[in-house]
Amino acid sequence: MRATLWAEIAVSGLITGGIYALVALGLNLQYGLMRVLNVAHGEFLMLGAYVTYSLHSAWGMNPLLTLLVTGPAAFAVGLVLHRLLYARALEGGSPEVLEGRSLLISFGLLFTLQNAALLAWSADLKGYEYLSSPLRIAGAVLPANRLVAASVALGLGLAFYAFLRSSMTGKAIRALMQETDGARLIGINVPRVHAACFGVGIAMSAVTGSLISMLFELTPFMGLPYTVTALVVVILGGLGNVLGSIAGALLLGLVETAAVYLTSSDIRVIASYAVLSLILVLRPAGLFGHK
Repeated sequence: MRATLWAEIAVSGLITGGIYALVALGLNLQYGLMRVLNVAHGEFLMLGAYVTYSLHSAWGMNPLLTLLVTGPAAFAVGLVLHRLLYARALEGGSPEVLEGRSLLISFGLLFTLQNAALLAWSADLKGYEYLSSPLRIAGAVLPANRLVAASVALGLGLAFYAFLRSSMTGKAIRALMQETDGARLIGINVPRVHAACFGVGIAMSAVTGSLISMLFELTPFMGLPYTVTALVVVILGGLGNVLGSIAGALLLGLVETAAVYLTSSDIRVIASYAVLSLILVLRPAGLFGHK
């Protein structure tokens, strides 16, 4: 019985961490590269979830196929928002100044998107069933939709990490994260890369929302807790470190799941902040961060 319990904690924790990883990667890409502290990040997750719900409910579209809609659409929206709201505000200034400007912009965006969702879908809980049949894995019994959602999220996160390591565009992004002035000197088009990364970050959040819509009921206010979780993961893994975000997300998922299984659901938030505090004391730059 005890071995089964630990197996269930491990599998559930890794599934939760896989979902956390994708939404945190998008925020880390924006914050680590551009110092855009986007507190509206989770609202795009919420919109992605609602779009998937609407496509599935109205036309019977497979929730996994809706990723082909929410991802590209969110990327295009990200490009437009960067051009209209962020591009000029992020010209010049210290990292602290850029963070302050982006924080003010994203707070306005947060309330705008929340109220737009209220008008479009109302405050009533929305949801649907998809792959809810249970599966047994390593002694753990879990709904199939959680396994599918986590596998897709983690797979997309690892694919993005491989893209950063192997492609020329990925190398340009890494160069900007490490040394912005040096990247400018070798001819990297910084505004274009910033716009693309902002769009990719928004797309990651929206795709995560599409996956989460298969698991939980939806409200217009569901995004902010995921923004906070993404920030915790970014700090755990190290600012601008993609692999660190994945490792930090898996660690946080395991810690939260163990806390819930062994105590109660009320301890989940306390456990996540406890591990954050511990990492900050032992590794102030994060698990994979550099001083």
